Amino acid sequence: MDELRRLLWFPPYNKSIRAMAGNFIQDELDALKRQGLYRKLRRVEGEQGATLLLDGREVLNFSSNNYLGLANHPALKKAAKEAIDHYGVGAVASRLISGNMALHEELEEKIAGLKGTEAALVFNSGFQANVGIIPTLAGEGDVIFSDALNHASLIDGCRLSRAKTVVYPHCDLARLEDELKRAPATGRKLIVTETLFSMDGDEAPLAELVELAERHGALIMVDEAHATGVLGPNGAGVVAKVGVGDRILVQMGTLGKALGGFGAYVAGSHALRELLINRCRSFIFTTSLPPPVLAAAIAAVDLLYQEPQRRLALWHNCRALREGLRKLRFCLGQSESQILPLIIGDSQKCMTFSERLLEKGVFAQGIRPPTVPEGTSRLRITLMATHTHEHLHRALRTFEEVRGEF
Repeated sequence: MDELRRLLWFPPYNKSIRAMAGNFIQDELDALKRQGLYRKLRRVEGEQGATLLLDGREVLNFSSNNYLGLANHPALKKAAKEAIDHYGVGAVASRLISGNMALHEELEEKIAGLKGTEAALVFNSGFQANVGIIPTLAGEGDVIFSDALNHASLIDGCRLSRAKTVVYPHCDLARLEDELKRAPATGRKLIVTETLFSMDGDEAPLAELVELAERHGALIMVDEAHATGVLGPNGAGVVAKVGVGDRILVQMGTLGKALGGFGAYVAGSHALRELLINRCRSFIFTTSLPPPVLAAAIAAVDLLYQEPQRRLALWHNCRALREGLRKLRFCLGQSESQILPLIIGDSQKCMTFSERLLEKGVFAQGIRPPTVPEGTSRLRITLMATHTHEHLHRALRTFEEVRGEF
């Protein structure tokens, strides 16, 4: 330990380490730039709405997961302010110590009611939920079957579990069944999939997946991050839309997309909730969500019932922009949702297209590998309930202008 302190803190050694690290880090950055994969942060000022003050300029916002426009809703702001006045700003401990508040339990009851499950458990983020849940359910000797286009958090959860992970082609049920047949008779079999895929905007064939799982004795975990608040009765998600809630072990979703706040949840049985409380490391070893975040989420769930017109407005906007882009002969894949992947292919061309749109006042973020597979770089265009007809018309006109340049 003394030698380590010397290396870190004595100036001659410290400079040497910084130089070596600097060379390695700069080499990595230069490689990313050459490959067209370099990323940078943009600064947002003001509210996250249909228009956005981005790097000092007002632009049309087609890069937000605030699908229902709830992030700026007066009810969420009011609830958060009242929670601060009553509880303060922080939970200051994990829930198993002194961080379990009445607001946590109220939110979980509302989520369980929305999802039609026995119970729910709140997590600090979708990523944190997925990397904790999967290793709790599967380990050495088990097999996980993961869709090829699953989110990075699901992929990392599979890796952390130490179970054997079989990646099946996107929504390919025939290939999945072949893999299920080859799986050992011993150990658990767990199928993991998003219900609404975050980069392609298409739905998993959930009813067929459930039937397949039951034939082969497999369990199912679904990620409803982009479906929560948007699809199904009252925005309960694809599971509720298809009507298979009682046949799925784990329903995970987020509070920070259509619900406009922050955090995540797991919905399922009482036993699942108790197991996660006792075994899930990403739940146990973290300070819990703060009171204003919880109060805003409670208000957002209430609004799903109170303001169904927001979902109707979102779907109207989805249809209008999708039809307009397809008339301009853009490729949008299989999406029928609020996520429109405008496929370009080449990473450099994709980012150039995105930058030209931004220069003309339309923010549609380019998405490159490793977020999406090689050769499928795209603009990930997302709709909001609060986009107006004029917003959509202006966006279509801008897309047409920029395409003419290419």
